[in-house]
Order: sequence, then structure tokens, then C-alpha cells
Amino acid sequence: MSKFWSQRVHELDPYIPGEQPKDNQYIKLNTNENPYPPSPKALAAIQAASDESLRLYSDPNSEALNRAIADNYELERNQVFVGNSSDEVLAHVFSALLKQEKPLFYPDISYGFYKVYSRLFAIETVSVPLDDQLAINIEDYCKGDKGGIIFANPNAPTGLALNCQQIQTILDHNQDCVVVVDEAYVDFGAESAVKLIDQYPNLLVVQTFSKSRSLAGLRVGFAMGHADLIEALERVKNSFNAYPLGRADIVGAAAAMRDKDYLEVCCSKIIATRQMVTDRLKTLDFKVLPSSANFLFIKPQGITAKRMYLRLKEQGILVRYFASPRIDDYLRITIGTDADMQTFLHKVQTILHSSRA
Repeated sequence: MSKFWSQRVHELDPYIPGEQPKDNQYIKLNTNENPYPPSPKALAAIQAASDESLRLYSDPNSEALNRAIADNYELERNQVFVGNSSDEVLAHVFSALLKQEKPLFYPDISYGFYKVYSRLFAIETVSVPLDDQLAINIEDYCKGDKGGIIFANPNAPTGLALNCQQIQTILDHNQDCVVVVDEAYVDFGAESAVKLIDQYPNLLVVQTFSKSRSLAGLRVGFAMGHADLIEALERVKNSFNAYPLGRADIVGAAAAMRDKDYLEVCCSKIIATRQMVTDRLKTLDFKVLPSSANFLFIKPQGITAKRMYLRLKEQGILVRYFASPRIDDYLRITIGTDADMQTFLHKVQTILHSSRA
């Protein structure tokens, strides 16, 4: 600590990302990265944009990317906002829309940045417990005086998803506050709420290029909603960083958005592998939550989650362990390639055998 820190910095409890090893000795199943490369069309666009034009500023409005997103989701240009990762987009959302006199509601087990941003922007919150099955109970969001709602769908780290009818119920009961649906993992089997945008002016949907489109290293996120909500985000963005995306970011993400066939192929592979791993883990009597994401939330049997995490790390496989109440007996496993997951399953069986010997 330093005497030069502001009081706000003293009060912060920063988000801690998954381990990022500096070598290649691990199979990384801990940060929900896509195991497949980006669209070849995206890579070609990035390479073409990496020329002498980099000496010039990028388009502050990211028009090419905004148009690609709007066209893909059948929205108007003024219903789309883009930013430097969905994390930055979410930060703008908290500042522009969720800092209200009434408290913000979000699940007690969900994406860690919700709690971090609430503290950063001094937002009063109500942490709503998940039910006994670690699922969101929509009735909990249909009562109480609130200034906003945010939840991930599918939720993280559980992978459980609400359907659009359930989301619509929440919206119907909260027409006087903004409802933010964070859809970072929606392309792996969940139902997007984007189709509800024109019905609900208080709905904002946030997505990312990091997961299903394999562009975690590019750092591009976006939000979709009523033009009034998007204008609020633009005002905050232009008060913070007028050029959040570089030239290569804009054209690469736009190309990835337009390459629908490649997206479908990659997501289908991951969904199939997810099912294979689920079936195998269940034969080992593991509890596996039904996932609509590119990861599984599992409860090992015959060994503690922490011990399994440590033993897998010794064996060269990184998974995510959360030393948090209610979920400290679970592990989150990113779905890798079939080869990655076969290695993971083999190591799990070996560890179980040695722990029982």
C-alpha cells in the first residue's frame, strides 16, 4: 500500500483472472479460450490491415464493425456499441446505466467483475443467491426495489442458462430499470435475448469475440439494445477513450462476425466434445451440471476439488478452482480439442486410481 493511493483504490478487491503460464508446458483448460483458431477470413483481414496505415488513428466509431454486427443480428446501427473487450463494455454499462439510487441485483455466484465494478463505481448491490441446484431463480428478480439487474446467460462458472421466456418474465417485472444479459457464452447452446430488444427498451445484451469467435487476443466486445441505452454508452466511451479499437481489431472482428459458417463449425465441435466429456465424467460418478457454455462445472467424487486441481496441475493440465463458499467443491473445465480432453480424462482416471490405492 502507498500513501499516494486514493481512498477508492484502498477499498478495491480486484478481479483475479485464471492462470496464464508463460511457457507451453500446460494444456490450458482454465480460461475458457476457444481451442480452435480464428476464422481464416478474420486472420486475412487483420494481416491486410497491418500495414503502413497503422500510423493513422482508427475509426473512433468502428463503423465497419458496427455494421457487421447490426447486419448479423438484424438491428439498426444505433442499436450497437463496440468496445475494447466485453469487460470494458461492461465497465461502461456499470458507469452509464447501473449506477442508480436503488441497488443493483445480480447472482451471488457469477462473473467476478460484477462485484469488482460495483465497488469501483460505488454502486449499492443486492447479491441474489442461486438456488440449491446453482441455478438462477427468476422469481427472485421479480420482486424488490431495484436500480438495475445484470446476470450472465449462460451463467459463469456454472454454465446453466435461462431461456428467453424466463428472461422475458424478468423483463416484464422490471420495466423501470435496465436489465443487462451478459451473453459471453451464448453461442455454445443457449438462447440469445437479442430477439427481445425491440420489445424491451430497457434490455441490453452484451457479447464478446473472445469465446465462440476465437479472438480473445484481439480484445473486442459489444452491446446491443435500444438506441437510448447505446447513446449512454457512447457518451461514457467518448469521455474515457475515443479510440478503443485499433484498425486491425475493427476489420478482423468484422470479418469474423460475417463468417457464420466457420462460427457454426467451431461451436458444433465444442458442443460435441462437451457431451463426450460429460458422459465420461458421469461414468466416474462426477456431478456435472448441464452446460450451455464452452466449459463444464463438475464436482469430483473420491477426491476434493482442490486436490484434483493441484494433481492435474502437476500432470500439466490447468483447470479453474474457486476457493469460494458453495462452489469450493467444484471445478470449471474449459472444453479443449478432442485430443486435449482425452488427455484430461486419462489424467483424471489416473489420479482417481492413485488416490484410492
